[in-house]
Amino acid sequence: MSSFVSKARVPFELLGNLTLDFFAEVGRVAQFFGLVVARSLTPPYRWRLLLQQMEFVGFGSIFIVLLTGFFTGAVFTLQSAQAFARVGMESMVGSTVLLAVARELAPVLTSLMVTGRVGSAMATELGTMRVTEQIDAMEVMAVDPINYLVVPRVIAGAVMVPCLSVIFLVVATIGSVLVGVGILGIDEGAYMARIEWFLDPFDFTHGLYKAIFFGLILALVGCYKGYNANGGARGVGMATTQAVVIGSISVFVFDYILTSILLIGAPE
Repeated sequence: MSSFVSKARVPFELLGNLTLDFFAEVGRVAQFFGLVVARSLTPPYRWRLLLQQMEFVGFGSIFIVLLTGFFTGAVFTLQSAQAFARVGMESMVGSTVLLAVARELAPVLTSLMVTGRVGSAMATELGTMRVTEQIDAMEVMAVDPINYLVVPRVIAGAVMVPCLSVIFLVVATIGSVLVGVGILGIDEGAYMARIEWFLDPFDFTHGLYKAIFFGLILALVGCYKGYNANGGARGVGMATTQAVVIGSISVFVFDYILTSILLIGAPE
């Protein structure tokens, strides 16, 4: 009987351990974020490193954002036009596509692309520095590794992801107009008029707020996983994989949370 009870307890013990590990990890990430905020407000301010990271996050990601944005707008326009054609409301295609892109698709898809490219790179670079003891050497030389390595990357993520999101929106609009007006033959005047009538500034700021938060999260997760990597090359690989997976999941989770919060103050 006691053996049966002990076996029955195993799943609950595993679930309890996983829950405790999850909240412990969340606590460590929050503590790490607190250190980043504190170091970002403390001199020295490393502007050159910040500009380098902004170039890496922003300019280095432009091509993939352009490509993703154009085809997102084009494909979503095709699908929306087919649906609206059933009820004779093709003029609503442009406003529907841009509303979805401005509020959701631009910040979310931009963040996912940047997570795959930049978040993984941050985790790999910092993880390699950790396992090769370069970070330890910086501490020996009285150089704060958080201030030198992490702060510029996190700020660059929070600044450049919204910029990339705006580029995504512009390119998605171009793709939508080319497909809707140029290929599907929707009336251009009605197409543009519906966009002007249906969208308001809140729809664009809604997406920008999300992009700022997503950029902060993906850079923070990438730096945290790389900074705390261990176990040699295998540990660096695991840190990189975890940074991409956790960063991507965080985007979707916080997308729902932020949407719920932002819609409270949405105009009627």
